[in-house]
This record gives sequence, C-alpha cells and structure tokens, in this order.
Amino acid sequence: MGEERRPVRLSVRLTPRGGSDRVDGAVDGVLRVRVAAPPVDGAANRALLRLIAEELDVPRGAVRLAAGEGSRTKMVEVDGVDPVVVAARWPGLEV
Repeated sequence: MGEERRPVRLSVRLTPRGGSDRVDGAVDGVLRVRVAAPPVDGAANRALLRLIAEELDVPRGAVRLAAGEGSRTKMVEVDGVDPVVVAARWPGLEV
C-alpha cells in the first residue's frame, strides 16, 4: 500500500463581496482570493472552498477550512493534491 499523503495547507486572504469568484494569485506567500458572496452565515467561506476545489480539480469534500472562519486571513487544507501541483498553479504561494 502507498503512504498516505498529508493535506496541503494554504494561507488565504479572502475578500468577500469582491464582485466575482476568482483567484488573484499569490502575494508574499499568501493566496489572494475574491468571492462575490457576502461574509454572512458562512457564504463567503463556502464560496472560497468551492472555488479552491474547482481551481485544483479536486472534489469539494477534499477542501476544508482549518482556521480563520471569521477572519479575512484563513488556513485552508486540501486533500488528494500534490504540493508541487499547487505551487506550480500559484507561483509564490507557500505550501
């Protein structure tokens, strides 16, 4: 059997009500993300997790919020993805 891979951890700076759902790229090792959803009842967090899953082509269930639920700065964990793939997708991101 193969060894189990640890989740990839991403530091994210989220801008709710950002007009559209998009990843602006990495700045100083932190992924900058905008979502259209407001920061009400977890809507912005759900939009963030859905967007990260789409961008990395992993199931939505593989992406979870590890820290920062009520903050603009968040820690997101992603299962089933290689850190090299994530680093190549967003140059400058610390993974």
